[in-house]
This record gives sequence, C-alpha cells and structure tokens, in this order.
Amino acid sequence: MENFIYDYFIAPIWQRTGYNMVNTLAYAIIAIICIYGLHRVLKGRIRFDQNFIKGVLAFVLFASTMRVVTDAIDGGAFQPVTPVHEFVLNSHIWDYGYLTVSPGIYVLTAVIFLVSMAALSRMNRMELLCYIGLALWLPHFLLLVPFMGYAVFAIPVLVLTLVPTYFALLYFKDRVFSGVVAGQALDGAATFFIIDYFSAYSGIKYFEQHVFSSFIGEVFGTYFTFYLVKVAIAAAAAYALVKEDIDIGDKYYVALVLLIMGFAPGVRDLLRMVIGA
Repeated sequence: MENFIYDYFIAPIWQRTGYNMVNTLAYAIIAIICIYGLHRVLKGRIRFDQNFIKGVLAFVLFASTMRVVTDAIDGGAFQPVTPVHEFVLNSHIWDYGYLTVSPGIYVLTAVIFLVSMAALSRMNRMELLCYIGLALWLPHFLLLVPFMGYAVFAIPVLVLTLVPTYFALLYFKDRVFSGVVAGQALDGAATFFIIDYFSAYSGIKYFEQHVFSSFIGEVFGTYFTFYLVKVAIAAAAAYALVKEDIDIGDKYYVALVLLIMGFAPGVRDLLRMVIGA
C-alpha cells in the first residue's frame, strides 16, 4: 500500500511527471465529494450570485499566480532582481513542495478562502471577498512582471479565448454562463499554442500533464483539437445549465465549478508561457 501511494501520488509530484489515471480518478472523486459537501453547507447561508463568483475567481487567480511563482523558482526563471525577490528566494516559502503544487495548493487556497469567507460573513461584508483575493494575487503577479519577456505571445492565446467568449455573450447574455466558455477556451487555447508553437520557438520543453487532454493531443497530432473540444463541451454545458429548470443559484454554483476548472489551469499556463518557465 505504501508503494502504491508513493508510485501514484507522491512520485508524480517530485518527478514532475504530471497526472496518471489513478491520481486523476482519486482527485476527481475527492473534488466531487468536496463540491457536493460545500454546496450542502453553504446553500441557504451564502448567495451564489455574480458577486460570490467574482470573489471565488479572485482566489483562483491568486492560487494560479502563486503556483507560477513556484514554477519560476523551480525552473530558474525567477531571479533576485530586487530585495523582495531575494527575500522570496531565501525564504523558501514558495519552493516546490506539497503546499505549492497540486493538490496541496488547492487545499491551501481553499482554507484561506473559507477562513476569509467565514470572517466576512460574521461581519456581514461578503462584498469584500473579491478584494481579499485580489490583494493576495497582486503581490504575486508583481513578482512575475520583471520576467515577462514573452508577453507578446499571450496575444494569440487571448484572441482564441475572446472569439468564442464574444459569441457566448451574444447568445447567453449572461456573464457567468459565458464565463464557462471563456475559462475552458483559455485553458484549451493556452495548451494548444504553448505545446504546438511556443515550445518549438522558445526551446522550452512543455508537455500536457492531464490524462484526457494528453490523449486527445496524441491521437490527433495537434492540441488545436483539444481547444475545439473544450469550447464545444463548455458551450454545451452552459446551454444545458440555461435550459435546466432549477434555481439560478444552483445553476451558478455548477457554472462556478466549470469556471474554476477552466481558469485555474488556463491562467497558470498563460503566465508560465509569458515568463518562460
């Protein structure tokens, strides 16, 4: 049993080999249980509206950016260009470890998020949730700014993201449901452009860590197919949510899960590319 846990859960973290069928399935089951449990606990106590979703996405932005700081340190892109950067390197807080990579970083972010939400709920100031997330995100983003030598390459990724998002806004006329398409489009576009084009240009070797997307890329010989599949599935999911005869809060909660699944890896991949990590 000890070897099983090490081979499928611990070794992939330290060997940087990404996900496998076993840990993917295990993490998916844990995620579903947590998502269902949170919904049961929060429903009736928290309004699942656009303000709440903005707050959650601010924490997603924070987690993804913090993860890229770790990527930058681990890959050697992060240099002591200022006393602050030197402190970050010497502190070893952001070094590659169980709390700064998946799945630990999700647990860490969730704990900070839940503590923040509980405190704001007691103060009846839930509208501040987004600002706490942004306050945590901004310093991490500023740490990365000096190393954004490949920022111009973000343009094609953003174009591939904005095009389906624009049409989703025209059709759904709702930012949350359109955001489902935007998040998945960002993830798919970043994966496609980085692996198919940027990797060859920069000489930096990138590979797809997730089982499903890696399978699609290998079968079709290009990750553009993965991008199209992501957009199509996201649009279908958003359409199904719009047509579903359930409470709007429940619709938004499901949409929020899909938003996180798209924006979390998409933001990380985009930032990794622009700093060459």
